[in-house]
This record gives sequence, C-alpha cells and structure tokens, in this order.
Amino acid sequence: MPRSVTAAVLVIGDEILSGRTKDKNIGTIADHLSAMGIDLSEVRIVLDVEAEIVAAVNALRARYTYVFTTGGIGPTHDDITADAVAAAFGVGIGEHPEAIRMLLERIRPEDLNEARRRMARIPDGAELIRNDVSKAPGFRIGNVIVMAGVPAIMRNMLDNVTPSLEGGTRMVAESIDAEGLPEGAYAAGLGALAEAHPGVSIGSYPSFSPDGFRNQIVVRGKDAALVSAARDAVVAMLAGLKGDGVPA
Repeated sequence: MPRSVTAAVLVIGDEILSGRTKDKNIGTIADHLSAMGIDLSEVRIVLDVEAEIVAAVNALRARYTYVFTTGGIGPTHDDITADAVAAAFGVGIGEHPEAIRMLLERIRPEDLNEARRRMARIPDGAELIRNDVSKAPGFRIGNVIVMAGVPAIMRNMLDNVTPSLEGGTRMVAESIDAEGLPEGAYAAGLGALAEAHPGVSIGSYPSFSPDGFRNQIVVRGKDAALVSAARDAVVAMLAGLKGDGVPA
C-alpha cells in the first residue's frame, strides 16, 4: 500500500509579507520533499509575532508528519522563532554548549558578543541541525524542523536533516497535452473522469508560451496503475472531442 507522509512549511518574517524579500525556499523544500515521497500539504506565512508563530506551529504539528520552518533564527531582536517554538512545546530555552562550539568554528571568541550568542539559544530537548555555511545551527524538536531563512543556509540544513526523515511513497505524474482544445471544451468530461478515478488527482493547467496558448492536463497519484488508467481515460476523452470537431 502507498505510504503517506505529510508536511507543512511555515515561513516566518515580516519581510516576506511586506514584499521586501521574495521567498525562494518554498519551491526548494517542495522539490526536496517530493523526491522523498513526502507530500507538502500546506504553506503558511506569519509575522514576527510570537503568538502567531506559536499558534501556527501548534496547529501544523498536530496535523502533519513534519513541519519545516524558515526564518527568524538570526542574531537580531526580531529573530524570535526559537523562543516561539519553545513556547509552543512548553519547554525552556537556553544557550546550547554544542551550538556555542559550532559558532566558535567561524567566530573568534572575542567577537562572540551577546547578539551572536542569541543564535545558540535552543529549546530544551531539541536536536541541533548542522549548518556548514555559516555554522549557526538550526534545530529539530518533535516533528518541527527549524531552519534559517537565507536560501543557501536553509538548503544546507535541509540536506543535513534529511537522513533523519522518514520518506513515503513517491508521487507518479503523467502529463497530457490538450493540443489546442480550450478548457471549456473538456471541463465537464474532466470532472466526470475525476469522479470516476478517485485514487488520483487530475488537474488542468493553462499556460502561455512563445508558440501560443497551451493547456496541459496532469494526472498524479501514488499508485502507478491507477495513474496509468486515468491517463488513458483522459487521452480517450480528448481524442473523442477532437473527433467531434470541437473548435479550438
């Protein structure tokens, strides 16, 4: 039987919601999880407000196998993710000796000021996630994986935490080009096929290219046989419409 492992991403930061910083992490995480057979089921973005972070962490960790957070673990006053996650789990927080040691791999002892030491404050009971880029670690507590917002650092942390994650059955996807047929011509038929094939997801995705308008239908699922059967049904439905002379 296909194994379902689910995840959510919680993006933390005023700068994302204001538009000042463009998120580059969601797509990277989605691709990474997909390759592991982990279904990314929800993404939330919240402000640097402790109550909002706590509420989101608790809601998501109760719903999904894993929660990945990005942002808010730097040295400045508005980097409050570690404190919020500790509050969500109802545990204390303090300087982690191993996190201090990691920071000292890059920072001279005399330069390890109070602001930089904030990056070593880790919720009690959390496991550190190595950061080979800037050394300041992320951490994992329960099913919540807390990572940096800087894309290169986030990617490194994601790679380092991956061996501890449990994967699921990978998604199988089949794409069918509608070849000039407009969505309105096959919408009803596609809806009927979706009802007739409940074991898969069927979606229609229009796009523009240098060659003009294009519609593509994608069938996705974790059972290859079900996906193949639904794909054949979609192809037959499109062929029937073309045979009936439906105008493009």
